[in-house]
Amino acid sequence: MVVSPEEEHPVKAFGWAARDESGILSPFPFSRRATGEKDVRLKILYCGVCHSDLHSAKNDSGDGEVTYPVIPGHEIAGIVTEIGSNVTKVKVGDKVGVGCMVGSCRNCPNCENDLENYCPKMVLTYKSKYFDGTTTYGGYSDFMVCDEHFVIQWPENMPLDAGCPLLCAGITTYSPLKYFGLDKPTTHLGVVGLGGLGHVAVKFAKAFGSKVTVISTSPHKKEEAIKGLGADSFLVSTDQDQMMAAASTLHGILDTVSAPHSIQSLLNLLKPHGKLVILGLMVKPLELPAFPLVSGRKMVGGSGIGGMKEMQEMMDFAAERNITADVEVIPMDYINEAMERLGKADVKYRFVIDIAGTLKAE
Repeated sequence: MVVSPEEEHPVKAFGWAARDESGILSPFPFSRRATGEKDVRLKILYCGVCHSDLHSAKNDSGDGEVTYPVIPGHEIAGIVTEIGSNVTKVKVGDKVGVGCMVGSCRNCPNCENDLENYCPKMVLTYKSKYFDGTTTYGGYSDFMVCDEHFVIQWPENMPLDAGCPLLCAGITTYSPLKYFGLDKPTTHLGVVGLGGLGHVAVKFAKAFGSKVTVISTSPHKKEEAIKGLGADSFLVSTDQDQMMAAASTLHGILDTVSAPHSIQSLLNLLKPHGKLVILGLMVKPLELPAFPLVSGRKMVGGSGIGGMKEMQEMMDFAAERNITADVEVIPMDYINEAMERLGKADVKYRFVIDIAGTLKAE
């Protein structure tokens, strides 16, 4: 027997959902589980709009079939309204965040090493099946219930609206900088793409003291990269003369672009032993040339978000260094226009929905 989302759980909830591959979102009544003994219930105040939200709403991400309806949103900032009897991490009234995951097995080698994001049973904040078999729904909604392990304690001086995108865009760039040793003052880092991920990557790299070169197909982004974000230099990736002049100058590159593109020219920018880290989720397989890898002992790797310990570390570091995302705050009923603009890269650099102020139950 199929149970409707509105009757799946005992507590009534409200959000905006996509119901088919048009990706158009509209008001959607559903339900959340009751607060369990290790659960935290939070009123959602703000939720960032990630590029993966757009792909998930349209079911064109290439990472598996989406089951509709989908309530996107995994950059969630809110305030605790109820806690379970065994919760010790937060208290009612605390500001908290929830990122891309809400569950994992907690006992595999990845989980035991604070890498819940690589757990084979990791549960995404939305479009996943939770351990009770029900669907997870994201932050384009009035409240959520989450196991305390997957709740981030919000730094006191971090703004909720400009801080919530760090729960995806922030950790996605911070984690590879740390893991691949690209967080040193001696590092010369390349950042491919100046969007939601790229602009945060520049901010973290500069906070680590690194030299940063932004690499983009858009010449008009040079001023915003250097004057606006503090990058040291700018390369137009379609300008062969610029790219050749910069050959063998970078210790590492974070490639944040999800659109199909060649990585041959990027590998040429790396010094020997350099590292190209793929962060953008390209649907089409990469063409990987062997010669520049072998001739310079270069590496191509990837990275996906981060574990909960590192998530908290990232948020605390960002608060200490006053790192936030550059955001455009929007009302809930603007989300379809925002998605259309996001598809055209017409945002600097992250939409954030004012959930508490504009989400109205119908």
